[in-house]
Amino acid sequence: MLKKTLIALALLAALAAAALGYGYKWQQQKMDQSLSLTSEQSLLISKGTWFGSFAQQLADAGLIDNAIWLKIEAKLDPSITQIKAGEYRIEPGMSLRQLLDRVRAGDTINYSFTLIEGMTFRQLLAALADNDVLVHRVQDMSETELLQHLGSEQSAIEGLFLAETYHFERGMTDLQLLERAHADLQDFLNQSWESRAEGLPYASPYEALIMASIIEKETGVPEERGRIAGVFVRRLERGMRLQTDPTVIYGMGERYEGRITRADLRRPTPWNTYVIDGLPPTPIALAGREAIRAALQPEDGKALYFVAKGDGTHQFSDTLKDHNRAVQKYQLQRRADYRSSPGK
Repeated sequence: MLKKTLIALALLAALAAAALGYGYKWQQQKMDQSLSLTSEQSLLISKGTWFGSFAQQLADAGLIDNAIWLKIEAKLDPSITQIKAGEYRIEPGMSLRQLLDRVRAGDTINYSFTLIEGMTFRQLLAALADNDVLVHRVQDMSETELLQHLGSEQSAIEGLFLAETYHFERGMTDLQLLERAHADLQDFLNQSWESRAEGLPYASPYEALIMASIIEKETGVPEERGRIAGVFVRRLERGMRLQTDPTVIYGMGERYEGRITRADLRRPTPWNTYVIDGLPPTPIALAGREAIRAALQPEDGKALYFVAKGDGTHQFSDTLKDHNRAVQKYQLQRRADYRSSPGK
C-alpha cells in the first residue's frame, strides 16, 4: 500500500513538474511573441502606476490578450515590475519582453523644440502655444511674473533665452523649457564675457547680449557675424550711431508691414538707432551662441559701413564714399530676386 502511495505521489510530482515546465515555456513564448499592433504607437505610463495596473493597461489597449498571465510572470520574475513613468514608443514586431526592457530602462520618447535665432518673444510665445506636447503655463503669466519667476533683474523679457534646440519628454511645461533656455543663456553669456576681447564698448554682459541680438537680425551668414560685430563696435567707439534697420523695425512693433520708410527712420522710438546714440535699451530678438561670440570677439578691420547685396550677404566699406557707391549699386538698383538675408 505504501509503495503504491509513493508511486502515486511520484507520478503526481512528475505531472506537476511537467505542467510547471509547460506553463513556464508557454509564459516565455508569450513574452517573446510580437505585440498585437500593425503601426507605431505610443504608450503613456503615469507616475505612481503599479505593475498590475500597467498589465491591465496593456490588455485594455489590445497589446496583450489578458493581464493575468503577465501578473503571474511578475511573480516568477519580480525584476520586470521596475517600470518607469513616461511616454514610450512601440513599433510593430516588438515583443512584450522588449517593451518591458524599454520601460524598465526609462527609454522614453524625446521631443524637441527650437528657439530660432532672431525670433522675438512674441513669436516664441506663439510657437509655444502651437506645441501640443508641452504643458502650457506661460500663457497665463504676465511679463513681470515671468521675469520674477526666472529671477531676472532685467525689466524686459525680450532676448533672455538662448536660441537653441531643446529636448524634452511629454509632461514638461513650457515654463520649464524657458527656465532651461534662460539658464543656458546666462551660463554661456557669463562664460563668454569672461573671455571677451579687450576694450569693448559694453558696460555689462547684458549690453553684449543686446549687440548679439542686433547681429542676429542683420545676418544669417555665419562668416559675416564677426565682421558685422566689428563694424558696430567701431561705430560705438567713434560715437557714431549704429543706424541698423532691424532696430527700427523692432521699435515699430505691429506698425511694421514689411517695409520701412524715411519717415520711419526719423520717427523716435527707444530702439531706433538712427535716432538714439549707442545701444537700444533691450535686445530685439533671441541670439544664438555664434552671435554672442561675435559680439564679444568682433573681427578686426576698418569697415564702418555695410549694405545688403541682395543675395543674403553684405558689402562692407571703410569710407562713406565707398558705402554710398555700394548703396547705389545694391539698393537703388535692386535685383529682381533681392533679399536682405539668406532664405528670405
